[in-house]
Amino acid sequence: MKKLIQNLLIVFLILLIISAVFALLVQPFESVKEIPFSQLVEDINQEKVEKITVAGTNITIFYKDGDGLKAKSQKEAEVDFIQVLLNLGVEPEKISPEKVKIEYKKEGGFLTWFGPLSLILIFMLPLLLFWMIFRQARTGAMQALDFTKAKAKLFGAEGHPKEKITFEDVAGLEEAKEELKEVIDFLKNPKKFLAIGARIPRGVLLLGPPGVGKTMLARAVAGESNVPFFHVSGSEFVELFVGVGSARVRDLFSTAKKNAPSILFIDELDAIGRMRGTGIGGGHDEREQTLNQILVEMDGFERDTHVIVISATNRGDVLDPALLRPGRFDRRVILDLPDINEREDILKIHCRGKPLTLNVNLREIAERTPGFSGADLANLVNEAAILAARRNKHQVYQQELLESIEKVLLGPERKSHVLTKKEKEIAAYHEAGHALVSASLPETEPIRKISIIARGLAAGYTLKMPVEERRIKKKSEFVSEMATLLGGYCAEKLKFDEITTGAANDLEKASLLARKLVKEYGMSSLGPVSFGEKEELVFLGREISEQRNYSEEIAAKIDKEVSRFIEEAQKAAQKILTKRRKLLDKIAQALIEKETIEREEFENLMRGSEGKKEIKRIKKFVIPHLKIKEVK
Repeated sequence: MKKLIQNLLIVFLILLIISAVFALLVQPFESVKEIPFSQLVEDINQEKVEKITVAGTNITIFYKDGDGLKAKSQKEAEVDFIQVLLNLGVEPEKISPEKVKIEYKKEGGFLTWFGPLSLILIFMLPLLLFWMIFRQARTGAMQALDFTKAKAKLFGAEGHPKEKITFEDVAGLEEAKEELKEVIDFLKNPKKFLAIGARIPRGVLLLGPPGVGKTMLARAVAGESNVPFFHVSGSEFVELFVGVGSARVRDLFSTAKKNAPSILFIDELDAIGRMRGTGIGGGHDEREQTLNQILVEMDGFERDTHVIVISATNRGDVLDPALLRPGRFDRRVILDLPDINEREDILKIHCRGKPLTLNVNLREIAERTPGFSGADLANLVNEAAILAARRNKHQVYQQELLESIEKVLLGPERKSHVLTKKEKEIAAYHEAGHALVSASLPETEPIRKISIIARGLAAGYTLKMPVEERRIKKKSEFVSEMATLLGGYCAEKLKFDEITTGAANDLEKASLLARKLVKEYGMSSLGPVSFGEKEELVFLGREISEQRNYSEEIAAKIDKEVSRFIEEAQKAAQKILTKRRKLLDKIAQALIEKETIEREEFENLMRGSEGKKEIKRIKKFVIPHLKIKEVK
């Protein structure tokens, strides 16, 4: 409707402009008297006429008196003007060049054809108006019936050359690249594989946490392959009307087959590929019908080996088993979070085009960002560039990159959130308790920074930096982590003989960790048994329900074990802080004065003479049910 109104306004303006021009050019600026031919003969004989202009049948008369007074008359076509005058009684000497100047002009020019042309345009414009209205209505009707068409985007040579990326633009993920290179090689040289009897996988499923580069890798496949690459999201198949999803799947695969060999990329497959048979929506659920059509297209009666399907999801646990069987998604490629070397390469890629100073050390940034995905690192570099621009710098310094790590992890600094003197003291002792307990226990990561400046939702924070990246964690590491989490709680209780709401998040994390030790990891006295079966509630989105597979007696034992873990971690933290009370006060006072303590200053505090005495006392301390020889 909006576009139709715009078209009507345009047509109206065109009509208005043409009418104004036509009125301006066709109508004379001054009135010209028309006289009969007999009057013209009489005026010539009386020598009143100075000049006569003949243009076809039109005659313009200019008189000697009257300051250029004009008149007009008409003559018959194809008749000589002079002869007509002589026949009507004009004396020959009166029309001599000395008496009257007669000029002949060709008939034509702009005004001659503008009149008929303007009339034609005036008649054509209503027809044009009706045609535009009809075309608009037909487009709306076609759009209303266009539900069954798949809205796939075509990438590659005919797609978006400016956005083209290759495997060189994707750091890390070497194993995933090799798997996808085979797919591209098969599409380019199928005879090499068919000659030896090999069959390329029908589908490739990219699995990994959010931000690791699944979609980026698919875009690299589009850039590397010289075949049509169709991209569509799983949510685009879902519509209000029944049967639309399956119709779009048929149209999508039909388009891919027409352009074979081709690659079809379905992003966020879990939107339509969730497990069937949940009992919600019945057997005719629209999503299930869409999934059924995908299953048929991928490995149905008519199987086309020249169309390869690549999909990406971070919820592989909820996919239907029929999708994952051989013949459909034969190959599953796992994408994991990058290690330190891959993070450094990713940072180099995202720093392209950004002016960095010569002393920027990306290796240090990679060391300080364990657990960061590729998307997190891209966000980090972008935040550093924004921070440098806000400070009116022309280059990005190491300082901006380091500050951006904390911003990505915890959020921006809340400088307007001013703590009272009492709150500042509580926050200082809380964070000092975390740091001191962590530094006093084995199997913990070294402290990198302690701060009581509010960031995000946290009033203060303690950052730790791992010495090396580990994929597997031991029981002693979990227990030390729980004691560290409870360090702030115990420090508040020790100093103020009272607890605050600041430890709520720490208690939640410690309780969750203790329950996982008992129910999932088998690290309690209940033995190597996993308790509880988790099921996803489809109608509640991400929420998970737990199906009990144990008795009330076992439930009581689980609760008892969880409480024992928490109590022992609390005792460990409390004993450390009691033994090293002077050092706790020293760290807290430094925080109150400076608000931020970096790693070097914290290590100097720990290496002080008072700290050395406290370290000797704590060597005999042993956490219950853990055989820890000494605390370094």
